Amino acid sequence: SDSVLQVMDRGRGMSGEVERQALVPFYTTKPSGTGLGLPLCNEIIEAHGGRMRVSARDGGGTVVTCWLPHLAD
Repeated sequence: SDSVLQVMDRGRGMSGEVERQALVPFYTTKPSGTGLGLPLCNEIIEAHGGRMRVSARDGGGTVVTCWLPHLAD
């Protein structure tokens, strides 16, 4: 089975639109952002057979969940 890693915060959270676009390269809500951080993480995780999801956290904030496969030695 996969290993699961979750990173959570209690920030202002993301709107539905931002949540849907968060893994799209060059999409950013920050004036000086590149929009590459989460998409690059997602690309690396997928290259290793995993997957990543960005979602709203109950009570406010954001959750980034990564499923990483167990790899043979």
